[in-house]
Amino acid sequence: MQTILIPIQSRLPALLHASSDDTAWVITATLIAAAVCTPVAGRLGDMYGKRRVAMALLLLQAVGAVLAALSNALIPMIIARVLQGMAAGVIPLGISILRDVLPRHRLGSGIALVSATLGVGGALGLPVSALVAENYDWHVLFWVAAGIAVSAFVLYALVVPAGPAGTPGKVDYLGILGLALGLVGVLVAVSRGGEWGWGDARTLSLLIGGIVILLVWGAYELRVKEPLVDLRVSARAPVLLTNLASVAMGFALFASNVVMPQLLVLPVETGIGLGLTLLGASLVLAPSGLAMLVMSPVAGGVERKHGPKPLLLFGALIIAASYGGALLFHAAAWQLLVLNILLGVGIGLGYAAMPALIMQAVPANETGAANGLNALMRSLGTSVAAAVIGAILAQSMSTVGGVTGPSEGGFMLALGLGLGASLLCALLAVLIPGSRPEADTAITRSSL
Repeated sequence: MQTILIPIQSRLPALLHASSDDTAWVITATLIAAAVCTPVAGRLGDMYGKRRVAMALLLLQAVGAVLAALSNALIPMIIARVLQGMAAGVIPLGISILRDVLPRHRLGSGIALVSATLGVGGALGLPVSALVAENYDWHVLFWVAAGIAVSAFVLYALVVPAGPAGTPGKVDYLGILGLALGLVGVLVAVSRGGEWGWGDARTLSLLIGGIVILLVWGAYELRVKEPLVDLRVSARAPVLLTNLASVAMGFALFASNVVMPQLLVLPVETGIGLGLTLLGASLVLAPSGLAMLVMSPVAGGVERKHGPKPLLLFGALIIAASYGGALLFHAAAWQLLVLNILLGVGIGLGYAAMPALIMQAVPANETGAANGLNALMRSLGTSVAAAVIGAILAQSMSTVGGVTGPSEGGFMLALGLGLGASLLCALLAVLIPGSRPEADTAITRSSL
């Protein structure tokens, strides 16, 4: 769902009969909805049952896909993409379900496999979407998405165990409202700041207002009896450092998603582009997701023997090596293919480690909310990367050989920031305290 519109993003103004500034909300709306709804879905899953809430989100995804498939105007498409973004909460809920239904010796491998499928879906989404967009009406993309959502709903009903009953509690409606308003302000400012200007009154008002609301929200969450997010648990060193590392890894991941496709498809006349078609570029990028899948049993084995902390450290270092290689070798498609596979290996290890680190540090009845918050941290990292890398490439535009595109210096700076983010993630991984025996025991008991 995150990559389904990338192949036709430049065509959206013509397809939806709106300006490019307005159609940008089709992308932004999904991002914001995912960020807001993911921690909320986690908390509701802890209260009412993770399987039940996940299936409800899949229905919203199906409804959103059908609405998008029937839309030719901007407003219905934005609404549809909001519904699709809300379904992102299925991801942390699914990982939390593993803790409820798997024995301890299978938990690490299960988390690694589910985490790997995130990369597979994103990587395969690019060539599939490009193929559909080049040969069929663009609405077919969303009929396919609707079919995937309905299939997932049916499989949840038939295969996924119900798990333990939720923990009774009250819904923190004020907490949901505060989190939503704060995140919307910050994320809209970050995602649109490059277009509006970082000194623009809209950008500054939303950014400052969002931060102030989040600070007030945090103070409220510390005082309410049944908070949406237990900030005291989130402030524990293992949870806090893992979430900060998630922001850095999210930045590193999305920086490559912005840079690599442009390097592949820009005309060779720019002096930096490789001139591939959209489908060709997608096929170069797709194997990184498959690399994540292949690495999942390796990640599970490492986690069983050494714990999740080394996984996060090794993953971050491998991502750093990929960015370092890209700074030196980016003149041929095969070089970017190899580096993207290496990047997929690092992301696969890191994404397998983060939920495991979170779950060994929080009570069993808070895994949904804790994993939801961790997913939110990754979303913040990707949002910041999209804004920062997009602004860098936009400001580096130059005309070479009659073709306008980002300069080599802009690409090198963007890759350097990706390298810096991955090294920061590695440093944070080193600082994460080791797991305590009682935490492992708590996980084992909750799995039986």
